[in-house]
Amino acid sequence: MLLHTLPGGDKLYRRDQALIVRFAGRRDVLSTAAYNGGYQRGLTWVFNHDCKIDGRKDTPLMAPTYEEHMRLVAEKLSEGFADDAPDPALACGLSTAADMENVSIKSETYEDLTVTAAVTGGIDCNGGRVGDPAGWHERDGESVPAINGTINILLFVDANLPAGTLTRALVTCTEAKTAALQELLAPSLYSSGIATGSGTDGTIIVSNPQSPLTLTYAGKHSKLGELIGRVVMAAVKEALYLQTGLSPAQQFNIFSRIGRFGVTKESLLAKKPGIDAGLLEALSRRNDLVVLTSLYVHLLDQLQWGLLSAEDAAVGARALLGVLSPGGAASSDAAPGNPLSSLCAAYTDALAALL
Repeated sequence: MLLHTLPGGDKLYRRDQALIVRFAGRRDVLSTAAYNGGYQRGLTWVFNHDCKIDGRKDTPLMAPTYEEHMRLVAEKLSEGFADDAPDPALACGLSTAADMENVSIKSETYEDLTVTAAVTGGIDCNGGRVGDPAGWHERDGESVPAINGTINILLFVDANLPAGTLTRALVTCTEAKTAALQELLAPSLYSSGIATGSGTDGTIIVSNPQSPLTLTYAGKHSKLGELIGRVVMAAVKEALYLQTGLSPAQQFNIFSRIGRFGVTKESLLAKKPGIDAGLLEALSRRNDLVVLTSLYVHLLDQLQWGLLSAEDAAVGARALLGVLSPGGAASSDAAPGNPLSSLCAAYTDALAALL
């Protein structure tokens, strides 16, 4: 199924649980792909593949290494074309457990420049913040199966980009993805931070060396950088919504705001057994409580980042808890040993007092 025709004539298809882009001419490609990754000038197609089998995410690799596995995926996708099959040796691709039906395609044009992003995504399984504790270390080429939950970005720039510009575009693209997650307050599953991506994100950037337009900068001061930022942010947000429902409406919930600090429905139920589930759900979406909780969480973030001292954070917390629940204000003093934990406990006490 043809989904989109890019300005340079490249065709974006959805078939065989994959998004496949076949090039209409010579292209330069920079990617994080395991197979034919890095900077490549001779590729003829790229893909993004849904690795699930019968809906199952825990699928084994087809080879001892991930690189060889992706080569076999390229071969299988190539076999799906009855006529004019693309050469699997001239492809690079990404893998994910996201559904290809949930792809978001966004495109913007300025004068003679067009930038297009095709994104699939899910961050509910392994969203993380850069610098979080890692789960594994590569040793002696040992292959570790990827964790499901991935934001994959295919980015197409209809202009000739020198290798350095293409690399700078990757930086801008990554910043845009992270900014989208920040604006959604997507949580890390490995710390109390806001996610900056998932642990298995992948990106492929394609430029057109045959274009009469040559651009030498892809940073935020350039129109190219602006368009990259705009299409990637929009496509990441839409892809996450289509795949998992992540959206401002879903995040308008006190537990979506403060849950990454361990304050959850479960922790409230443990503190006050017998709470009516309907009352708790209604409370969690009450406008004034979501606003106050958002302010409280920002105090906790700034405390973690070293932008507020424990004493100053406690003063702010006390004021907010006094509005949230007068009975919870007295317990908001930050303990010297673990001020973050004590402020979270104070919030839990104040919220429980409302139930």
